[in-house]
Amino acid sequence: MESQIVNIGVKEWKINHNYDWINALESGKVIHFSNLPFNISQTEKKLLSPLILKKNCRNVSLSTTNQLKGAECDAYLLDALTNLMKRFRQNATTLITSLAPNYKLETSPTSFRPIQVEDRKQSYRGNDKLLHIDAFTTRPNHGKRILRVFININPNNIPRVWRIGEPFENVANNFLHKVKPYSSWQASFLHKIKITKSLRSEYDHIMLQLHDIMKFDSNYQSNAEQIIIPFYSGSVWVCFSDQTSHSVLSGQFMMEQTYNLPLSSLYNPDSSPFAILSNIIGKKLL
Repeated sequence: MESQIVNIGVKEWKINHNYDWINALESGKVIHFSNLPFNISQTEKKLLSPLILKKNCRNVSLSTTNQLKGAECDAYLLDALTNLMKRFRQNATTLITSLAPNYKLETSPTSFRPIQVEDRKQSYRGNDKLLHIDAFTTRPNHGKRILRVFININPNNIPRVWRIGEPFENVANNFLHKVKPYSSWQASFLHKIKITKSLRSEYDHIMLQLHDIMKFDSNYQSNAEQIIIPFYSGSVWVCFSDQTSHSVLSGQFMMEQTYNLPLSSLYNPDSSPFAILSNIIGKKLL
């Protein structure tokens, strides 16, 4: 399988616009930065504990208006955690806007994940240890891209280990025949009873079906083309997670920043899942 990782050795978060890197990113590859500086203070190291999480919370979330949810500690450490996550969000935004100035980023909340992956209890559908592409049950995006920036801040240099699977076009060709027909009536009903935050489009329906079908196919999970990549402490990696088939196998202490991106601001819109699915199906999805 052609390498799905592009290693980039720059040492500053503000980088030069580079079409080759953008092309790799928009074709579903993971771009990996192993030398970006992100110092953790002694106070911030106190935050690197699963005890920082409130009971029954999966991660800590910082909203775009800097409201912190999911953390439980004294006010001093809450303030330190807010500032740590804000700093990462600022750096991640600098990285993406300098790499791809045309991107019209819609910023989502920032997350901090202090739980060890191996210890997480998840439903089969929600199990991130299984290969999948990102699609969300409650949040239809009508073709907008899901761009994510990750950083491993593990203090003991324990890697966050990912599996990266085959290209999106292969996933689509493998599983589209198993996708149930789209129902506009069902989409309207789900929106009416507030299961979805907006009307689920045919595109969203297909992406969610692909997400689930991949996870429930144990033969595919075992035998699909895939590589295992360890991202060591200090590593920053970026991908369009709606396109890059991925799973996380192990690791602890990671921060993540998600952006939504309109199709119109892509450099290569024909490489998007929306375009690939439309081409295979033979009609432009709505």
